[in-house]
Amino acid sequence: MKKVLINFAHPAKSRSNVNKALRKAIEGIESVTVNDLYAHYPDFMIDVEREQSLCESHDIIVFQHPFYWYSTPAIIKEWFDLVLEHGWAYGSSGKALEGKIIFQAISTGGDSATYQSSGYNQFTLRELTTPFQATAKLCGLEWLPPLAVTGVHRGLESEKMQQHADNYRQVILALRDGLIDIHEAKQFDLLNSFLNQLTKE
Repeated sequence: MKKVLINFAHPAKSRSNVNKALRKAIEGIESVTVNDLYAHYPDFMIDVEREQSLCESHDIIVFQHPFYWYSTPAIIKEWFDLVLEHGWAYGSSGKALEGKIIFQAISTGGDSATYQSSGYNQFTLRELTTPFQATAKLCGLEWLPPLAVTGVHRGLESEKMQQHADNYRQVILALRDGLIDIHEAKQFDLLNSFLNQLTKE
């Protein structure tokens, strides 16, 4: 059984029904640790040693966050800037993260149609998250495409929200138990599509 670290980052989590539902779906699962970055570091003074130790003791690292301005909330950028040190995360002697799995669980205001070359945002979510993918490559991490909940601004019915939460839980459990073919999952634009494929089989 693999250990999963959820780095949760939402500066206004009390107003996000979607992220509350996603988080509730995975809290309390054996071998899953939820690390609430804004709760731990309201002043952005990140404890680098603590964060590195958490990464070292887990096999799968997830960043759950809203997709702000085609990127992440500020604290995740700060986390990357401080925690991913040369000689630890990358470089000739930086092997601490090598082989660990990493992906993003994101929520977006726009629906999936807006994240297409012909859509309002002109780029897909996979394209817009390539800096994350490039960081994973530099650090020797096994990158997976994001799991995305789209169309949040239009509101999601409780049934749809629960479905997204169940999907998130399914992904976390499957990764924890080594049931996902990482190479196959990488071929999809989103982990959502890979889950649909699994359901059909």
